[in-house]
Amino acid sequence: MKFGVVVFPGSNCDQDAVDALELMGQPVVKLWHKDHDLQGCDMIILPGGFSYGDYLRTGAVARFSPIMNEVIAHANAGGYLMGICNGFQILAEAHLVPGVLLQNNSQQYVCKNIYLKPQSKEALLTANLEDRAYRIPIAHGDGRYFADADTLARLNDNGQVLFRYCDEAGNITDSANPNGSLDNIAGVCNANRNVFGMMPHPERAADPSLGNTDGRLILEQLLTMVLA
Repeated sequence: MKFGVVVFPGSNCDQDAVDALELMGQPVVKLWHKDHDLQGCDMIILPGGFSYGDYLRTGAVARFSPIMNEVIAHANAGGYLMGICNGFQILAEAHLVPGVLLQNNSQQYVCKNIYLKPQSKEALLTANLEDRAYRIPIAHGDGRYFADADTLARLNDNGQVLFRYCDEAGNITDSANPNGSLDNIAGVCNANRNVFGMMPHPERAADPSLGNTDGRLILEQLLTMVLA
């Protein structure tokens, strides 16, 4: 399985994503935002960072980068695509996943380890994960997930909620919600379940030298998609 990590001006987690995937023995290439060639990649990663300085809304400018034409076509053709943090914001701006990411309810940038719990048994990213809390870092100022009531109902009915914020014991509570996200939502997928977005950073918890490999367990689910 060949991965492509898109690099926008202001991306700062692209190398983290590359390192995590290479640690898993996967071939990875970086794709520059002005390119028009996905180089035969099976799965595209939109990494975290501050694309275009987060001007306007987070992800709003990056959504119109030249390479996004190919990324959107790839996703619409059933190709796999994952956005992490700023990448999730870009997916939302491109309407590749439902909902929006708003400013944290604290109005502050939050950078810390949190816990999240897999929710969907239909989406390949989470279907085979253990039903437990995973410790994953977050680093964002605009991570508050929001969708209208009809959209939220569809997400729940269709198994499109990937993760919810929880405490260490796996309890989904208001106090475990780090940014005020609706229904503690930390990640969602599209209706076809081939586009995945999440605010926490699994690539930052994938190397044993960091003392936490919960993120690698999530990223390893990507490898099952090529066999699906």
